[in-house]
Amino acid sequence: MASSIRVRATSNGDTTEVQALIQHPMDSGFVKDAKGAIIPPHFIQVLTFEYDGKPVFVADWGGGVSKDPYVKFAFKGGKKGDDLTVSWVDNKGATDTTTAKIQ
Repeated sequence: MASSIRVRATSNGDTTEVQALIQHPMDSGFVKDAKGAIIPPHFIQVLTFEYDGKPVFVADWGGGVSKDPYVKFAFKGGKKGDDLTVSWVDNKGATDTTTAKIQ
């Protein structure tokens, strides 16, 4: 199964810029379906980006984040060819992880 995470990391000098797109329904639990039934909450709770085994970005999310979230940030460090690991855990216990090479 393909990963739900698409990530791109580019190093420029001592700064690495990261962009990630995550496919997830991010249902808040406040929306009804076509039949009028409440769609149960289903959202990412923790999103983590790790470089060299250390977290460089951690987000604690709730139901207020939109579907298929996009994340962009930068951190000091990171070298071309090194790995950046991205993972998430949702409120139903599902997880996904991917690793990208810094370009």
